[in-house]
Amino acid sequence: MADLSAVASLVTRRLAAKHAAREATLTASRASIRCSANAIRAAHRDDRDAAAALLDEAQQALATARAACAGQPEVEHAGFLLDAQKEYAEARTTFALVTDAPLPTPDDLGVSDAAYLNGLAETVGELRRHLLDALRAGHLERSEALLGAMDDIYALLVTIDFPDGVTAGLRRSTDVARSIIERTRGDLTVALVQARLHDALDAHRRGLSADDA
Repeated sequence: MADLSAVASLVTRRLAAKHAAREATLTASRASIRCSANAIRAAHRDDRDAAAALLDEAQQALATARAACAGQPEVEHAGFLLDAQKEYAEARTTFALVTDAPLPTPDDLGVSDAAYLNGLAETVGELRRHLLDALRAGHLERSEALLGAMDDIYALLVTIDFPDGVTAGLRRSTDVARSIIERTRGDLTVALVQARLHDALDAHRRGLSADDA
């Protein structure tokens, strides 16, 4: 029984350390996800200063999460750290693309390749939202440029051919991105046709007015 007591003491200390690491990692990961989501919303409002500040907060929270689970591989790979990295990657890449800044790499962001790629896939949905806002404002050239960026992302994603266990389910994220791009292409095509028809009718009216004069 004395030996079992020693084992119980050892196991209890280890589990307590793991529990503490889990709680700290989970809390910091949630904070990073929240800041990343708010940064994306600020980017859509074109509030670049707020978005940049929130991205820095997300980065700091993510660093805290990584430090909290150091030496605890079961906690590190439980899933919530990967989710935080993915959301942070999505926020950073969205901000870069809507502000015409250089696209950061996984190493730039300090996230795993799988988290980066899945975040980039979800960026497609954010670009659709930004594109539709541009369409409503009548910025057709900007909308076409955003669709081009979406196509470029998809062209990259389809080259990643590894099992889902390696890419954290990237295949499904890629399929979702493709469907978003197809819908967006349809919306943009309709808008372009309508704009050209409107321009043609205006030209025709101007021609008639000139003849009458």
